[in-house]
Amino acid sequence: MMKTRIEDKLRRAFSPTFLEVKDTSYLHEGHAGHSGKGESHFNITIVSPLFSHVNRVQRHRQVYDCLANELKKEIHALQLTTLCPEEGLPAAE
Repeated sequence: MMKTRIEDKLRRAFSPTFLEVKDTSYLHEGHAGHSGKGESHFNITIVSPLFSHVNRVQRHRQVYDCLANELKKEIHALQLTTLCPEEGLPAAE
């Protein structure tokens, strides 16, 4: 399962204090990049001490690098929220 693979890779790479991975593929039915199989679009929120003193662009690049193989073959889109613990947890939806 792609969601589990993403979670495992991000946990190993970033030791997050908070991690949430949501499959949002169903929101993109009929759009380009939607295969109909699901698990192609994800919303990721991650809080990691490794993001301290790193700007948002660098944080996103780190996540993209971590998931490079999946992005090449299976994932069409990621929506990222990347925070360090000093920035706190994201507000609940």
